[in-house]
Amino acid sequence: MPFTALNSRMVEARIAPGQRMYSQRGAMLAYRGEVSFAPNIQGGQGGIGSMIGRRIAGEATPLMTVEGTGTVMFGHGGHHVHVVDLTGETLYVEADRLLAFDGTLEQGTMFMGSQGGVMGMVRGQVTGQGLFTTTLKGVGSAAVMAHGGVTELPITPQRPVHVDPQAYVAHRGDVRNKLSTALGWRDMVGRGSGEAFQLELSGQGTVYVQASEEKL
Repeated sequence: MPFTALNSRMVEARIAPGQRMYSQRGAMLAYRGEVSFAPNIQGGQGGIGSMIGRRIAGEATPLMTVEGTGTVMFGHGGHHVHVVDLTGETLYVEADRLLAFDGTLEQGTMFMGSQGGVMGMVRGQVTGQGLFTTTLKGVGSAAVMAHGGVTELPITPQRPVHVDPQAYVAHRGDVRNKLSTALGWRDMVGRGSGEAFQLELSGQGTVYVQASEEKL
């Protein structure tokens, strides 16, 4: 059930009988056909365990279940929308940046500290984002939101990528992350920002970076 980009801020998905998708509540802009929307109380494909994990994490972004026959247009807050197609790998994305995704994808929650140790735990305190990250695994598509568009940066064992934590949107693949500090000229002149910290991603995969450091 791939998404079709209508413009940089809107996508459209086709819903067929027997298929299901999930979206943030309030993300539906318009639809055609016989389509139903219902509050999701089971945490998506991941089941009740996923929902509990999201609530513990403070990232229980309300979801809607979308079913029926027709097409649905999605967008939210005028944010740029980027579609990620998965072919069996896992996507790691902040819950509030997830616009909509295929019901075929298994949803879960990962504790960031399990990848980055203590530094991964600190990341949530520095960026204001949660210590837990939503995961989507399987074959299907997900639409994520960002400020000012998204750039895909490849991560290889020979070339890790350093990202401003507030510019981070999502990543996928066999990737490890850790938070490091970097003292720069802004700190020297008393204009310190999130750039004093960098999120280092290493391994094999892709990281999605937004053009603006504003929060959603």
